[in-house]
Amino acid sequence: MWSDQAPEAGRVGAERGRCVGAGQCVLAAPAVFDQDEHDGLVVVLAEVPAPSQSDAVHDAVRACPSGALTFR
Repeated sequence: MWSDQAPEAGRVGAERGRCVGAGQCVLAAPAVFDQDEHDGLVVVLAEVPAPSQSDAVHDAVRACPSGALTFR
């Protein structure tokens, strides 16, 4: 059924302890992820990204070689 309410936003999670600094998340979703300039590990720029970023965030989660990212 159609609703005029916006869909519930997803939330990004990143486990820096699992991150290996491959940067695949940044390549897939640069508006949502970055890398720390000191250690190269993931930095989440938008914990609740815009709905238009949803596909890119899902791509980033799938591309992460260490499984450090979640999107729920």
